[in-house]
Amino acid sequence: MTQTQEETAPPGVAATVGVPVEEPARPDRIRRPSDAIRFAASVAGLVGIMLLVSFAQQTTHGLQTDIAEGTAHAPRFLLTLATLVSSFGVLAVPVAFAVERLFHKDGVRVAIALLAAVIAFVLTILLDDLVVPAAPGGVLDSLIWGGTDTAPVHTDITPVIAFVTAVGMAGRSRWQAVTWTMIGLAALTGLTAATASVAALAATYCLGSAIGHGTLYAVGTPNPRPPGTAVLAALERLGLRPTRGRQVPGAADDPRHYTVATAHSPGDAPADATGRPLPGGDWQLRVTVLDRDQQTAGLLYRVWRLVRLRGGSTRRALRSLRRSLEQESLMAYAMESAGVRTPRLVATCEVGTEAALLAYEHVPGRPLDAVRDAEITDELLEDVWQQLRRLQAARLAHRRLEGDAILVGDDGRVRVVDPRSGEIAAGDVALRIDLAQLLTTVALRVGPERAVRSAARVLGDGPLAGAVPLLQRVALSRSTRAAVRQDRELLPRIREQILRLKPETEAAPVRLERFRPRTILSIIALTVAAYIVVPQLSSVNLPTLISQAEWWWAAVGLAASAVTYLAAALMLMGFVPERLPLGRTVLVQLAASFVKLVAPAAVTGVALNTRYLQRSGVRPGPAVASVGASQLMGMVAHILLLIVFGFITGSTHNATKDLAPSRTVVIVLLGLAVLAGIALTIPKVRRFVAARLRGMFSGVVPRLVDVLQSPSKIVQGAGGTLLLTVGFIVCLDACIRAFGGSLPWTAVAVVFLTGNALGSAAPTPGGLGAVEGALTLALTISGLTADTATSAVLLFRLLTFWLPVLPGWAAFTYLQRKEAI
Repeated sequence: MTQTQEETAPPGVAATVGVPVEEPARPDRIRRPSDAIRFAASVAGLVGIMLLVSFAQQTTHGLQTDIAEGTAHAPRFLLTLATLVSSFGVLAVPVAFAVERLFHKDGVRVAIALLAAVIAFVLTILLDDLVVPAAPGGVLDSLIWGGTDTAPVHTDITPVIAFVTAVGMAGRSRWQAVTWTMIGLAALTGLTAATASVAALAATYCLGSAIGHGTLYAVGTPNPRPPGTAVLAALERLGLRPTRGRQVPGAADDPRHYTVATAHSPGDAPADATGRPLPGGDWQLRVTVLDRDQQTAGLLYRVWRLVRLRGGSTRRALRSLRRSLEQESLMAYAMESAGVRTPRLVATCEVGTEAALLAYEHVPGRPLDAVRDAEITDELLEDVWQQLRRLQAARLAHRRLEGDAILVGDDGRVRVVDPRSGEIAAGDVALRIDLAQLLTTVALRVGPERAVRSAARVLGDGPLAGAVPLLQRVALSRSTRAAVRQDRELLPRIREQILRLKPETEAAPVRLERFRPRTILSIIALTVAAYIVVPQLSSVNLPTLISQAEWWWAAVGLAASAVTYLAAALMLMGFVPERLPLGRTVLVQLAASFVKLVAPAAVTGVALNTRYLQRSGVRPGPAVASVGASQLMGMVAHILLLIVFGFITGSTHNATKDLAPSRTVVIVLLGLAVLAGIALTIPKVRRFVAARLRGMFSGVVPRLVDVLQSPSKIVQGAGGTLLLTVGFIVCLDACIRAFGGSLPWTAVAVVFLTGNALGSAAPTPGGLGAVEGALTLALTISGLTADTATSAVLLFRLLTFWLPVLPGWAAFTYLQRKEAI
């Protein structure tokens, strides 16, 4: 599409009439990632306020009292004046701004903002007039302070906040200042008149902001990106006299790029890299356009890298448009000053209020990714490393040395481009990451041997040895990690080639990750567990329960818990054709109870049993298959028992109605089935699940065939599986009876099977937190009092999780000394 019309420019930006620009058609509306992120942040803030007023009512009320007492001493005249001004201005100023936008032909944005205001108004009326009276007490009432005239959210302010949020005042500082001053005065007068609370006002702001951003994202905001004609108009103001332009295709998340031809006279004709004048009409500029709405693209990924890596990520996850412009400009000038061959930065400027441009000299060429293998000569590779050496000597970290950041010009010389993520005065780790990144990039094209050999000729062996600890996938860019994932041997081969050059290298390992994803899951799960378990413990009268408990039932539970280790040993032995000693196999299961403290419950048994079988003479493949077979049969038995006991529980008159499969069990199972079915319709998810299942259970079927040929092994494996479940059910039932409770054994079975499934899926050590919460909730639903359910679960976990730790440690130490694991 070619644009020549002046009307294509955004408000406030003049276009260059008659200058053609080839670019794709611009969509009328776009969904900006920043709107979705701000909507989520506003909802999170609203949830945080609800939690705060639930747990810290005295604090919030005390703050309200302090504000009321402080404003009581303010002059009455000033308070009256503020009330009058805010009552009029809180509505008049947004209306005036809307009229101003209509004069500038920005009616679509005003319409979207009006829709957000209507939604906010209706929602606040429903909340204040219907929801609160229908549900007195609790969190909503905690937002109210000062009597019956107050409300949890405010109908007069919420629509205004939603309107202001949706209409967008970025770059219009005067309107922003006046509007938010009016909103602030309205909030202040509400506080002084005791018709609003601090918590209610905070909730009002978060709700209005959420509605505004949510409406923008749902409907789409008018496209604020200036078209190519506006970009050329900005170049015209800089005196570059563009004659035509063309947008270069690129990824959606990348900045837009244009090649631009400029007019010139023979005396001021620019020259190419060889010094020859460029004829008029050739592409002479490559213009990068930074759009304000794209600044948040990839924000979550950058935040994740910033938090997760130690000094290996950019310092700021979110930069303003001005900050991005300054950073790229500074890096471009620094690279040129350091002697790095890079396109010269000609000019920079803003394009209206929503974008900025950087104009570079245009260098004809191809990125390294597009160069044919036959054209990548040793001289070309040495030129690549020469540019890196200059970057490193000047302490400049590029941070994106991928194939598209290395430009091979038509003159055969290498240039480093795309300095948007660069950093000056970089630290040692950042420079070594650059080296590791470029090593990987080059190795992906020419192989590790040639990449390392060419780098050593230019950089020397010492710097390469320093990059060895940084050759980790987590240190590489996203696209490079995806490529390395396809060739898992690439990074080890690069390390091997470097160590061949310098065998005496003893580079200390560098830990780039602050934490692993599993650590985050464990922290979240433990926090949730504490939130669930601690309130339950605070409501339990432990001294009374302990004094009234029948402790001989606890002895029964302890015996049942001990039987489970024998059952687990029989279960494993039943799926191993080779002969295993019973005593040592039981010790291995006991040792697993110690390992549970540092790993999720679903991982410990598999890893330890596999290691034990290998030490017992079983080859690695059959060992993994045997453990996989036992786990598979255990899972099948678990599901079948849950269905059977759930059906029996739901059809038994004495069983609890709430835990019957007619509601809870069936809904959960159907819900999981539906979610699994939807997930498996996605090809990528389906391939991932298939690969994981093949890796986990490869060889399981042949192993089961071997077991089925021995009736004694079938009885041993099936009997161990059934005995394991019965032992835990008897233990839980004994713990319930120890505190005077009683439930049908079928209900106890359903409760245990459900809680154990959740514990196996939880990422916390031994299912800590998930098991306690699930069992306590299920027992309470089944008819036990909260005190009895909590006490029974704590005793059950004591017998099955905590007490075996010390014997498990002794067994683990003994087995290690005997080299059995």
